[in-house]
Amino acid sequence: MSAEILRLSDYRADEGEDLEIDLATAVDVAIRDLREILLHWGSDIAQQRAKECESTLRRAYSGCVSHQRFSR
Repeated sequence: MSAEILRLSDYRADEGEDLEIDLATAVDVAIRDLREILLHWGSDIAQQRAKECESTLRRAYSGCVSHQRFSR
């Protein structure tokens, strides 16, 4: 049995980059980001991760809602 290890940075994009991400992946990445935020609570890195987490979830949710609207 083997497993693929993904780094969180594998899913992080530059601020201007418009990547499509599915909702399940976004939630998985957000959970890992939240763990990192809790470890560094109050620091600049925690604030940055929180912003990235929100942005990722917002893009994934928006894409999911748009897809559902157009697939009806």
